[in-house]
Amino acid sequence: MLLNLFLLFTIVPIVELALLVWLGGHTAWWVPILLVIATGTAGATLWRAQGLRVIKRIQDDMAAGRMPASALVDGLMIFLAGAFLITPGVITDAIGVALLIPPIRAVIKRLATAWFVRHVEVRTAGTFGTNGPSATSTTSPAGGDKIIDARVVGTHVEDA
Repeated sequence: MLLNLFLLFTIVPIVELALLVWLGGHTAWWVPILLVIATGTAGATLWRAQGLRVIKRIQDDMAAGRMPASALVDGLMIFLAGAFLITPGVITDAIGVALLIPPIRAVIKRLATAWFVRHVEVRTAGTFGTNGPSATSTTSPAGGDKIIDARVVGTHVEDA
């Protein structure tokens, strides 16, 4: 993990800098600067609009008594997009802007869901009914070893 973070915080900036220098060498000196400013400005504008939209979705879901899981995942991806957009560079700006486009976010959500289904094991345990026996349910991925434990509270369980 530490090695991955070290590589992330050293290799990515070096690649970004090399790309900007290369771009400046093949065009006018101001093109990379203008590109970073333009993508940052466009990204910040999209970030604000998408963020406000997802906050509204979360509020609507909660007002309707629904768990805003999808909106929360969108919110996380929009937050990550903002982090990519404040990092100067062409690659990080492209990733940040891509995360702000709803169809691309939908594809990433599907991929992330498939990864979680394969790698995360969810176990729930609790008592169903007032005097009933304790029941345990396990959803097991293929070869996964990560476990999220949850305790069922109450007497009624609904499928999502």
